[in-house]
This record gives sequence, C-alpha cells and structure tokens, in this order.
Amino acid sequence: MATNLNLVLSILIICVPLLVLAMGLFGSLLSPRQARVIAGLSTASSGLVFICAVLASLLYAIGGKVQTITAFSYPLPRNSGHFALSILINPVTVMMLSLVSFVGFVVARFSSNYLQGEQNQGRFYTWLNLTLASILTMIVSGNMLMFTFAWISTSLCLHHLLVFYPERSGAVLAARKKWIVSRVAETSLFIAVLLIGSTLHSMQFETVFHLMSAGVGPMPVALQWASGFIVLTAALKTAQFPLQGWLIQVMEAPTPVSALLHAGIVNAGAFLVVRMSPIMSQSIIASDVLAIIGLLTIAAAGLVMMTQTSLKVYLAWTTTAQMGFMLLECGLGLYSLAMLHLVGHSLYKAHAFLSSGSGVDLFRAPAVRPAQDTPTVGQWIVVAAFSVLVTIGIGSLFGVTTEHQPALLALGSILGVAMTQLILQSFKAGMGAAFIARAAFMGALVCTSYFSLHAAFHYMLASSLPAVRLINGPAQFALIALVMVVFLSILVIQQSLPKFLGNPFSRRVYVYLYNGLYVDIPFSRLVSRIWGIRSTSLTQAKGV
Repeated sequence: MATNLNLVLSILIICVPLLVLAMGLFGSLLSPRQARVIAGLSTASSGLVFICAVLASLLYAIGGKVQTITAFSYPLPRNSGHFALSILINPVTVMMLSLVSFVGFVVARFSSNYLQGEQNQGRFYTWLNLTLASILTMIVSGNMLMFTFAWISTSLCLHHLLVFYPERSGAVLAARKKWIVSRVAETSLFIAVLLIGSTLHSMQFETVFHLMSAGVGPMPVALQWASGFIVLTAALKTAQFPLQGWLIQVMEAPTPVSALLHAGIVNAGAFLVVRMSPIMSQSIIASDVLAIIGLLTIAAAGLVMMTQTSLKVYLAWTTTAQMGFMLLECGLGLYSLAMLHLVGHSLYKAHAFLSSGSGVDLFRAPAVRPAQDTPTVGQWIVVAAFSVLVTIGIGSLFGVTTEHQPALLALGSILGVAMTQLILQSFKAGMGAAFIARAAFMGALVCTSYFSLHAAFHYMLASSLPAVRLINGPAQFALIALVMVVFLSILVIQQSLPKFLGNPFSRRVYVYLYNGLYVDIPFSRLVSRIWGIRSTSLTQAKGV
C-alpha cells in the first residue's frame, strides 16, 4: 500500500513541471492569431498542475517519505559526483510546488483578461509557461547541477517577459540590468555547486544532507567558500541593497509579470538558502554575513518605501525589504520561519500586485476619513513595552526562551512592536480602556499566531531542515541586539519623519530617500552606455 502511494506521489510530482513545459512548447507552435486558444489552454493546464500539486501534498501528508528518484545519471570528472535527472520528494518540495503552481494558475487566469486584445498575447503565454516550468523543475530537482540549470533557465525565460513591451526603454534597461546581475549570480551558484561536489563527492541534495548531518570536526575550507558563494547568489537573486534597482524598474513590465516575479521568482534566493541549509547552518561566518546583508536591506528599503507615491514602486520596495527579512531569518538559523515568511509573502504579494489597479481606484474614491490624534512618546513607549512583554509571555508558553531560541524571540518582539505601530495609527482621543483592551487582544492574537505557525512549519519541515543549530555565542547575541536596535530605529524614524519635513535637512533627506539614495544611478548609466539604450542613460526612474 505504501509502495503504491509513493509511486502515485512520484508520478504526480513529475507531471507538475512536465505539463507546463508541454503547454509552453505546444503554444510556441500555434499561430499568434490563436491567442485566445493559447490563453484558454494555458489557464486550463495551470489549473491541472495546481490540482496535481495539491494531490501530491495530500498524499505526502498521508504517508509519503523523503526520497530521491533518479532517471538518468552521468559521472563527473575528479570524483565530483554525478549529473542526474532526479527529483527530490520532501516537505519543502511539496509545499513549494503547491505554492508556485497556485500563483502560476492565478497569474495565468488574470492574464487572460488583462492582456485580451494584445498583439503578442500568445507569445506572452508561451514564455509564461516556460518560466513556470523552469521554476517548478528547480523546485523538484534532486541534483545540484540540475537545480543550477533550471535556475539559469528560469532567468532566461523571465527575460522575455520583462521585455514584453520592447518599445519601453525603461523596461529594456531594467531587463538588461537584471540580465547582468543574473549572470553573476549563476556563475556564483555554479562555483558553489562545484566546490560542494568536489568536497563531498556528491551532487545529490539528499546525500549532501546526510553527509553534513554525520560530519564531525571543523567545516572544510572549500565548503566555507561554497557557503560564501551561496550568500552572494541569494543576495543578487533577491535584489538586496544596493543592487535592488532592476527590481524597482521592472514595473514597466505587465502587472502579471510583476506578480509572478515578486511572488515566486525573487523568492528563489531564500529557497536556495533553505535548500542549502545543511551547509549554511554550519558556516557561522557566511550566516552572519547573510543576516547583515538582509538587515542592511531592511533598513534602506524600510525608509525608502515610506516616501514612494507610485503603488507598484512601493510594492517593489516592500518586496526588497521582505527578501531582506527572509535572508535575515536564514542567517539567524530560523529556516522554518523563513519558509513560513516565504509562503505568506508570496500569497500576499501576488494579491497586492494583481489588485493594485483596484487599490488605486479605491484610494482615489471620495471618502470621509475621521481625524486621528498623534500618539505621544509616552503612549508609544507604553504600548511597545506591553507588546514585548506579551511576546515574551506567549513565547514562553511555546517553549521559546532567551536561552534556547533568542533569535526567534527577538523577531517575535519585533513583530509585536510593529503591531504596536499599526494599533497606534488608529488611536483617537478619548480611547482609554477600550483602546488598551483592543491593543492587548490584537497583540496577543498576532503573537499566538506567530508562534503557532512557526511551530507548525517547524514540525512539517523537520525532515528537510538541519538539526544542527547555530552556536549562540557573543557574536550571535550581538547580532540579535543589532537587529532589535535597527528595527526600533526604523519604527521611530517612520513615526517622526513626517513631523520634521518643514526642516531643510529633513526635506533633503526625504528627497534622497525618494530617489532610492541614488545608489542605482551609476549602474544604470554604465548599462546604458555599454548596451546602447536610447534616451534613458541620464533618466532616473521614480523610486530607483
């Protein structure tokens, strides 16, 4: 019975990327005049793929087991393992398959109306299907080289979606900047994979997982370097500061492309770190660097996004900040929390982009908004302290303490303080006991959900993530303290900056933030000169 169940599970997982790939190849053979037919077939195939992914998840939950299925294997020189066409079935795989197939189905369905009447609608669906097929192949890959080739294919297929409007010079500039960044990231990933293979003599994820779990003694230097290249790859893929400009400028692409990019493809950087977590969890230096990169991006993006007036540009900056948060979680060793964040962010961001037009209409609609009082510093401190105490109290009920999981407790406290900011935005004069009761209830509810979901994801993904935890030495405690200070500083600045805009210095800072601190201009000018992009060499897009 168990054998039959795992056989059906394997077939369903194999069918997920193959169905989308077949639709992409078939669509490329049809005439562009049959765009409506291509759109209908693509939406239907995406729906079928989502059903297969959900069934695979249910079967795995019933009685599936972690396994690697190999169809083809070719030995590599110097005893570096094998290049294999293999799939890895584990909780991370089935979870990501369900997530990406769902987002792909929603984007395909939305695009059938959004692009109706477009001359190149058929071409759009061809590259959309091929991009989805590449992402899904990357997710199921059980071999590191296969994973790398799928990673490269995803970027190359996405490039055609980003230049869907070739007459838009801004879109072309952004796509070419991403092309350069992606080639560097792919080279870095390829070097990391070769270093891992030459050291552990295997390219299979499952084998590497077991070897790293059974390893004793100091980590080999080659693997230390490999973890560093993984950090570089993840940082470039997730558009970390100061190379986030291309992600902001790709807003020139159609909205469905933005939704797919921000809800699925950019997350690949965090997914890479989770896949490589058996190695990353034992590389303290690389993990600390990853956390610092994420923290720097959060600080920059958190301040810049509050100055943006374009909804899509604002959403792009929030994506950069959220990617930084995911890398910070991975750097602190909270891989199950990073997966929870990845799933939540993907669903939220897909909805946010696809509904951005309705959001603008709603904002422009006339409405009577009640006047709100600005909370005093004393009120802010009281409610923030209350949120932190609630977080610590609820965390202790889940066994989370400063001795065992200080990083998880610190991020929970940050969530509590962020909740404080949202509560204070609704503060009105005369709200005494009622306001305090609402704040207490909402804070307790959010903290309980935070720790409950983390516990659920940790339980579901236990067989896919390393048991080895980062050593909580002085450096790690200092890093956690720095995280707390940075987040609290961002919240204070966000609360205070609007009040000081009458000050010349504050106005100057506001302009710098509005233009993304101007860090992307040299890269844009360089690409424009090298690649000969017309009329954009001296033009800086808003928010970039």
